[in-house]
Amino acid sequence: MGINDNFRYLHIGLPEDVLRLKYFGEFAGADRAALRYLNAPNTPEPLKRCLTAQREMMARLPADYPLTREEAVALAQSAAPDFTAEEFDALTEAGRIDWIYIQGVPHYFDRFFDSLCKTDASYAARAGASQLGADGSGAAREDGESRLDRVARLLAEKGELSARIRCRASLRLKEGTFRKGERVRAYLPLPCACDAQSELRIERISPEPAHISPEDAPQRVAFWEERMEENHPFEVEFSYVRTARYADLTSPGKSGGESAYPPEEFLAEEPPHLLFTPYLRALTAELTAGVEEPLEKARRLYDFVTLNVKYTYVRAYFGLENIAENCARNLVGDCGVMALLFITLCRCAGVPARWESGWKAEPGFCGAHDWARFYIAPHGWLYADPSFGAGAVREGNEARRRFYFGNLDSYRMTANTAFQAAFDVPQDHWRADPYDNQVGEMELTDRGLRYEEFERTKEVLEFTEL
Repeated sequence: MGINDNFRYLHIGLPEDVLRLKYFGEFAGADRAALRYLNAPNTPEPLKRCLTAQREMMARLPADYPLTREEAVALAQSAAPDFTAEEFDALTEAGRIDWIYIQGVPHYFDRFFDSLCKTDASYAARAGASQLGADGSGAAREDGESRLDRVARLLAEKGELSARIRCRASLRLKEGTFRKGERVRAYLPLPCACDAQSELRIERISPEPAHISPEDAPQRVAFWEERMEENHPFEVEFSYVRTARYADLTSPGKSGGESAYPPEEFLAEEPPHLLFTPYLRALTAELTAGVEEPLEKARRLYDFVTLNVKYTYVRAYFGLENIAENCARNLVGDCGVMALLFITLCRCAGVPARWESGWKAEPGFCGAHDWARFYIAPHGWLYADPSFGAGAVREGNEARRRFYFGNLDSYRMTANTAFQAAFDVPQDHWRADPYDNQVGEMELTDRGLRYEEFERTKEVLEFTEL
């Protein structure tokens, strides 16, 4: 069992004395208390694994919340000079600014103002910021029609839409991280084989990789391992054909994928985040009351997520706990959080569902993104993108919200078909994201690297509709 498998035990929870210290932001004290349990001879092995993951989580958590109140207000004012301290306090009181205690003092999420601009047009206007992003809102327009609405229209008219997409991704150690002669391992995501992707090609790769995952790997990567004498990028260019096929849910049809992904395998809980907790069981029962048809059950669950959960940026997934339940309780989250809630609710309702992720890849924009799939006979595996649905709600576009229940646009690159799957060459140390891989991972001989220690790029080089 690798070190990242310790995350599968997070749902066990912390002893109360450790938990109190963690919530108050006394992370050094919480770490000492956790060590006391780890060193005790009678501590059960599952609790030890939970504590091992929690110690690393607590070490990383403050980095996502570096701002005091004064610093947070100043950050917002640097982008929007008319922003006020009173406005900041009102937003915090309304639950729109994320914060934690650090040594008993509130500290604020470093991306809080970016999140406000992403989800509120008035803040974007005040800051002169773009709202284009990974929830489908602010979609680029072509000839007066949004790019996403155009794809939805063409899919309904033609039945399918394909594009050849060529992308480039790279990783590079930051100069302060590089040490000459150090063993370095690097992983970059690659497009995987799935029913929407074909003609997968590695167009260029540098340097020569030690390994390339099989096309059906659950988290497909290019992998390098070398002792670096000079700091250089690890880079790959790849191309693939992405085909979106229209699923008309008013008539039976097949969307494919049944043989590769037997639906009965996607009904179970997967700790620590896909759990049928008492609250989620009760919520599922309430939302699906009186409904027998699986399709209608899934639709009601999608409606709940898209109509009630507000999109927001969240801290690194490394530091998240109880993702599905916390999303259902707090009614906020990003694309992956929403997808995990939808998947968990579906499985709880007896509807097979699974994870898929990679990039939103379109002309002029490339961003990490997560979505879901669910199985309905006789249609087969269908798509759901709850965050794009929620983005459509924010724009008042009900047709687009409905489209993303059952369908997906062609602006995608799928690299991962499973949540919290190991790479086929597992990392020796902690991953920057222990659950998913969209931007790459790096590690040295003695430790895994955090995102602030290495540079990452991704871009769409060519996008040609076929």
